[in-house]
Amino acid sequence: QTAFMANPAINGLIIGILFVGIIYIFRQVWILRPEIQWISKFRKNSDILYSKNPPRLLAPMSNMLGDIKNKNTKISTISMTTLLDGISSRLHESREIARYLTGLLIFLGLLGTFWGLLQTINSVGGAIGSLQLEGGDFNNQFNSLKEGLEAPLQGMGTAFSSSLFGLAGSLILGFLDLQANQAQNRF
Repeated sequence: QTAFMANPAINGLIIGILFVGIIYIFRQVWILRPEIQWISKFRKNSDILYSKNPPRLLAPMSNMLGDIKNKNTKISTISMTTLLDGISSRLHESREIARYLTGLLIFLGLLGTFWGLLQTINSVGGAIGSLQLEGGDFNNQFNSLKEGLEAPLQGMGTAFSSSLFGLAGSLILGFLDLQANQAQNRF
């Protein structure tokens, strides 16, 4: 909570994108469910080729199997390779958004880091500029310096918290994308 409150705007954006990415990756795996059910039903009963709800991802294969069933022929190796390559490329395209979101989380973490470092540099300059070395009480000078260094520390909090959330979010999304990739490859 302390790290989040160091920069709630960027950290909130990072967490929001993380949740969108998580939902998107789970959706990508969930989309395979009807396709798997269709294959299971086809193994039991090939009349499913003529159902009202053909699969979306396996539509070309469904059409080819329907044509082949009517002609009592078999699928050639080249045709099967072409079908599998088409399915693989569609699955690969669907993973691009998850990869983009992972990169976006890293970018937002870096953006917050540089924003926080910029705040730190400006605050340090202001703290040093406010010091007066001519006469006066050293206790007041020290208290003034201490108060002046609070702003740079807040800038460092912004920098480190956004890096933390950005990198942690990209690790989570990257791991889930890897799991989704394995599920799609098994499919």
